[in-house]
Amino acid sequence: MKLDDPNLKRLEPPKLTLFEKTYLPQILGGLVVTGRHILGAAVGGKAITVQYPEEQHVPSANYRGVHRLNKDEQGRVKCVACMLCATACPAHCIDIVGATAPPEWEDREKYPESFVIDELRCIYCGMCEEACPVDAIELTGLYDLTGLSREEMIYDKTKLLSVFDMTKDAEPMQSGNPPATLALPTSPLEPEGPGPRPSSSAGIPPRS
Repeated sequence: MKLDDPNLKRLEPPKLTLFEKTYLPQILGGLVVTGRHILGAAVGGKAITVQYPEEQHVPSANYRGVHRLNKDEQGRVKCVACMLCATACPAHCIDIVGATAPPEWEDREKYPESFVIDELRCIYCGMCEEACPVDAIELTGLYDLTGLSREEMIYDKTKLLSVFDMTKDAEPMQSGNPPATLALPTSPLEPEGPGPRPSSSAGIPPRS
């Protein structure tokens, strides 16, 4: 668009009155909001903090936390290595190495031999979840993401699958969970380093 385009609409900053130029209305407005929160917590019992970690915070339904890789009805990773999530990711934090699927996997041609997400580089925009055609990758309500090094915050396929085992009951897949009789992963699928582990799944509160 050119500067002399007739459709170009120029906005002028609002003119402040002499009283508004003192910024007292804005300051008083902020104090009113602060006072409302103080009275709500002190009198109305509307506490906005919790005794973490004894009391777990329940994020909102649209919160986007740690990623997970979903499994299908046979316990296999649902990802078909189409690379759409890695392509859509604006932060370039997803790295996938695809491989030819085993002959007994007749429903797909490829699977992710390696699937890595850099949780520190991710901006949790949810574009990967939107791009996935088979609902293989989803963002969960897990928010207590910790690690002692950058390497610990890089989640490989094993860790991402373990997040699914942790969260599948509290946060069912959008396309429906696999059967409840699905066996938990054996040793090859256990996390290889610090991070979410299946044993702590009981502590995950359901999302409202």
